[in-house]
Amino acid sequence: MPDPDRRTGTAVAWPVLGLAIAVAAWWFGTEIFAVDTVVLPSPPEVVDGFNRYREFLLTETWHTTLATIVGFVLSMVVGVLIGVAIAAWGPFERMFSPLLVAFNAVPKVALAPLMLIWFGYGRTPILAMAFMVCFFPIVLSTATGLTTTPADLAELARSMDASRLQTFARVRLPAALPQIFVGLKVAMPLAVIGVVVGEMQYGESGLGMIIVQTGGQGDTATAFAAISLLAVLSIVLYYVLVLIERLLLPWVRATTSQR
Repeated sequence: MPDPDRRTGTAVAWPVLGLAIAVAAWWFGTEIFAVDTVVLPSPPEVVDGFNRYREFLLTETWHTTLATIVGFVLSMVVGVLIGVAIAAWGPFERMFSPLLVAFNAVPKVALAPLMLIWFGYGRTPILAMAFMVCFFPIVLSTATGLTTTPADLAELARSMDASRLQTFARVRLPAALPQIFVGLKVAMPLAVIGVVVGEMQYGESGLGMIIVQTGGQGDTATAFAAISLLAVLSIVLYYVLVLIERLLLPWVRATTSQR
């Protein structure tokens, strides 16, 4: 049986090694080709840009984090409810699925001018952008999970004369949770993207606003520091969601093969 401590150490070591290789290649490329700082700052210059505005960058990171979490939670609530409705009632699916697909196909940046008219500046259009970007994967994964209940489980519920509500609560929903979490894990990084796009367009705070301002002023080192913080934020939020999944669904790892 594999040693859990060794497996955990390996799981941490490989990403750290990959990050080290990527940073080394970036640093080597900027040095060997003598890339101008304005075009592509080296890692030490990015660290210097972070240190110069550390307090400000960390404060704006919190604003972006809060907006991401709120936008994600809103999209999760609405997306799961719509997914349940699609799975539960065929006419609802036939009426609204084409509209959902069409809405998802529209580039959200194209709605930016309209959202400025609808909501003005501030946090509301940022949350709306995050919501629009990430709710479709949640709808799709929820509907897919609820409509692909294993046949043996469905047959077992029928044989025990379970009602539709009992079947949903005790069979269909638990069986769909792994698929729902797939959609949530896809949506989480998209929520970060939506928030940053919103902050770039009409935000008065956040890392997206910093990227626009510092990049426009030629301070690409600070802009890259903000981008690096966004990458860290995305990774942290994603793995928090993975941890929640493992705590809520311990049977998934126990009943599936692991490499």
